[in-house]
Amino acid sequence: MPKTFDCPKCGGPVRYEDDVVGANLTARCPYCDSSLQVPDHLGGTFRPVLSQINIQFGASKSGGKSKGWLWLVLILVLGGVILLSLVVNFAVKSIASRATTPGRTKPAGVKEQPHAFAREVLKFGTEGIGPGMFTDARTIAVDGSGIIYVGEYIGGRIQVFDHEGKFIAQWNVDRKMPLRGLAVSRKGTVYVVQSGKISRHEGETGQLLGQVDYDGGFDDITMTADGGLVAAWRSNRDDIVRFNSAGEVVRTIQAAISSASGDSELNMRVAVDGLGNIYALGSFNNGVFKFSPDGKFMTRFGSAGDQPGQFRAPSAIAVDGKGRVYVSDVKGVQVFDGNGRYLTVFKPEGIASGMVFNDRNELFIASRKHVLKLIINEP
Repeated sequence: MPKTFDCPKCGGPVRYEDDVVGANLTARCPYCDSSLQVPDHLGGTFRPVLSQINIQFGASKSGGKSKGWLWLVLILVLGGVILLSLVVNFAVKSIASRATTPGRTKPAGVKEQPHAFAREVLKFGTEGIGPGMFTDARTIAVDGSGIIYVGEYIGGRIQVFDHEGKFIAQWNVDRKMPLRGLAVSRKGTVYVVQSGKISRHEGETGQLLGQVDYDGGFDDITMTADGGLVAAWRSNRDDIVRFNSAGEVVRTIQAAISSASGDSELNMRVAVDGLGNIYALGSFNNGVFKFSPDGKFMTRFGSAGDQPGQFRAPSAIAVDGKGRVYVSDVKGVQVFDGNGRYLTVFKPEGIASGMVFNDRNELFIASRKHVLKLIINEP
């Protein structure tokens, strides 16, 4: 009875007659022309020839060789196709990698990737105590001409830089007390929150110009579009105090955060949009509380957690020229619309301890050891 087994060299079917196994211990593969032992003597397995299929490999030895070469050609062609696909895939990835690597020119035909929401365009400062260096920069302000003021939390040092980050000058307030808040008018008058009081200084020299007349207890400060001030006050409760450009109190929002949340607040940061709406960030409440220009509570957004729109140890707040609210925490800087709807998050280098926007809607970040400037790309 005719039987077949698979050639161990090329995989082709080899046919032999079992009644002559004892006389002929070998069979020849018609594909690769190899002389093989039949499976009965190799301990292998065989399969019966399917009677309904008549497999003909040619009567001559030369016909078997041609079939073997055909198999070899097919294998080589298949291998070539696989190799070509691998090479093409590697080339595409290599081009994409070069296109997105800083300092490389994108090849023609490669589509430009969209920019991130915020793009860093300037970084200055390193760790140290020398001019232009920082040890714990947590507050930052920018005046109308683009001059940048950076305050150290401990030591009371305030450094002055031009719009490109070039060091101009430095001066000191109280070296023993933490510097809690910093703001500057468009004309360069610097407001410093220290020991619960707000003092006024000449921006370039630091000369003391006076103090804001109010009971001590302030913790943060920001400028309004009309030249006034909004300050966070926490002597007995978490009040928000609004001053006009002459330094006169025009409104007080008593227990601003605690009355809305029901929980006390011991660390409040404030920001104001172009319409005069006030945003208070409560670090202990892990939320942002929005008030109208006349002091009416409008909404709250944010909660404790690690999901988008939630906060974990929030530290700074700012509002851009389009009314979007920026809140920094350990995850990065989260962005919301004016009603508190979460938009996105981006991760600048380090923790954004202080944030402020200039007139060109560019974001400046004080991040302990350095200062960053970011361009906000339009959505």
